[in-house]
Amino acid sequence: MTADGVLIAGAGIGGLTAALALARNGIKVTLFDQAEELAEAGAGIQLSPNATGVLVALGLAERLKPSIVQPSAIRLRSSRSGRDIATIPLDAATLDRYGAPYWVIHRADLQKALIEAIAAEPQITLTLGAKVDDFTIEAIGVRATINHRSARRAEADCNGAALIGADGLWSRLRALLGDSTAPRFASRTAFRAIVPATQLSPQEREPVVNLWIGPDGHLVHYAVRAGTAVNIVAVAGDRWQSAAWSTGAERDELIERFPAPAWAPAARELLAVPECWQKWALCDRIPTTLWGRGPVTLLGDAAHPTLPFLAQGAAMAIEDAAVLARELVRSPGDRNAALRNYETARQPRTARVQHAARHHDIRYHLRQPAAFVRDAVLRALGGERLLTRYDWLYRWRP
Repeated sequence: MTADGVLIAGAGIGGLTAALALARNGIKVTLFDQAEELAEAGAGIQLSPNATGVLVALGLAERLKPSIVQPSAIRLRSSRSGRDIATIPLDAATLDRYGAPYWVIHRADLQKALIEAIAAEPQITLTLGAKVDDFTIEAIGVRATINHRSARRAEADCNGAALIGADGLWSRLRALLGDSTAPRFASRTAFRAIVPATQLSPQEREPVVNLWIGPDGHLVHYAVRAGTAVNIVAVAGDRWQSAAWSTGAERDELIERFPAPAWAPAARELLAVPECWQKWALCDRIPTTLWGRGPVTLLGDAAHPTLPFLAQGAAMAIEDAAVLARELVRSPGDRNAALRNYETARQPRTARVQHAARHHDIRYHLRQPAAFVRDAVLRALGGERLLTRYDWLYRWRP
């Protein structure tokens, strides 16, 4: 690597993790994000062992400890009856089987821990209110054109050995690399809310990931913020399309999509608790191998946006960060080869996750009589055997 180090566009979970992973390996990083401040945003996220292993290796366990919940199980529940279909063990089971824990956390708490770790890293410069608008590949690396939102600074150039596009679903860098196609709207809308745990029944605030599956929709809820709050996400079929990450939604708009008797009273009562909801239209892309060119590549949702039905969006970006750092360290004198090696290592796995998430979209939302058969198969398999079906996903290490 040259003294200019690596430029990263986007300070989401993927960009922040990549910056930290690179700096911990002695590589200088300049990180840009168009937001004026990295304020608390989003909702809960699930971090499976393939992601937590990376975070622990980066030394974040102690920073995250006050905020995480380590669930004991995933409860698959019938939308109609509310009864358990199967219970997948976590907690000790994931530590024993995969060597890393399963955590749930508020996205803002993970972001805060990453920002604090970055602030203590002299190798990282974080510039806010700055967007990478263009780039030019040069003999010694890449020159990025930075659009500063501040009136005192307009466009400016910044040189680096490599440029990483971690700028999300609607990635500017992806378009600059030649793919200007729009993401695919999945005809589903996700509604999310965070409520104080004290507003819910003891069962609904247990350290368990609850997954209700029903016709054309599903419901997920679990405790976050050390158990003081509960994250609720409800997904329903919808033709609404929007590029916005978060749009306000009315409670009645949500509840009417989860009608009785298809949804048990307990589920509808839970959905009636939050007064304020946010919604976003779910999108993904068809897997592609065209992630980069020369000293430029993509990471996270910019490269492989995934539907949330495997809870792997953040995990894939975290994995990307670890592999990117590994390859740049392995090939310090040939950044182009390092980025192609990173892409070759990541593309089969992220494509498999994208396809599996689409499959879960179908499987979760079956109508009768197919739903009856699905539930019978899940009950027959049981939680232990269902967990083994995720070995390919959770056992990954960089």
